Amino acid sequence: MAKFGLLGGKLGHSLSPAIHELFFKYTGIEGSYELLETELEDLPKRMENLKQSFLGSNVTIPHKLHVMPLLDTITPEAQAIGAVNTIKFTDKGAFGYNTDYFGFSRMLAYNDIVVKGCVAAVLGSGGAARAVMKCLEDEGAAEIYLVTRKPEEVDQHFLEIAPGCKVIDYDALKELKGDLIVNCTPVGMYPKVGVAAVSPMVSASFEASVDLIYNPAKTLFLQQAEDAGKKAVNGLFMLVAQAVAAQEIWQDDKYSSDLIVRIMHELEEKI
Repeated sequence: MAKFGLLGGKLGHSLSPAIHELFFKYTGIEGSYELLETELEDLPKRMENLKQSFLGSNVTIPHKLHVMPLLDTITPEAQAIGAVNTIKFTDKGAFGYNTDYFGFSRMLAYNDIVVKGCVAAVLGSGGAARAVMKCLEDEGAAEIYLVTRKPEEVDQHFLEIAPGCKVIDYDALKELKGDLIVNCTPVGMYPKVGVAAVSPMVSASFEASVDLIYNPAKTLFLQQAEDAGKKAVNGLFMLVAQAVAAQEIWQDDKYSSDLIVRIMHELEEKI
């Protein structure tokens, strides 16, 4: 049986095992997926052990950056984003990828959100925002605004990911109108629901709102968009899509959006 897992710090509430178990169920592939809680100082030893017995691993906080020096090759998009969330182990070494990038892209396509030529605002400056910015840049967004409370403290790496992006604060965002606004912050996530990173007025100024949060299924951020008659998309499709993208790398195969939706609907009942 092929072995896979999730490499990270505290992993108690991860949905990853459920997603991958559903993937195995629907594809008929024999595989196991386990949580691999690992302290930072134990990461090199853990990686050596995984190379011996695992075909692949996902990576989450706090190891997405720290794992990179331990890899043999890293894909261009993961290198540009500055974070790895998927590793493939072969007899030729350990290879790093970033499937958040592909998961986000696939979520936009599935929901008919066109990036090319759009004006987009990205809330937050963490690891997820990096993948989102890289995707928006690669898919031809006309203008990208990175929105943060302290623009002067933003990592300059964001300017390398999307060279033309403008870094603004939340007050400046109030003056902006655009096509797409993406919440990459934890504001509104369970259990601290009922709050949103932006006002209803800001939500109404964008044609589509995407929240990377999936619990609750409808955050206040998304409710505001719906109330304004705008498109609203939560993060569950992206969560499943990035997991399926990892399996595509590990299995060297392609899987349809129908499989993603099937897994997503079953997951919704568990959340």
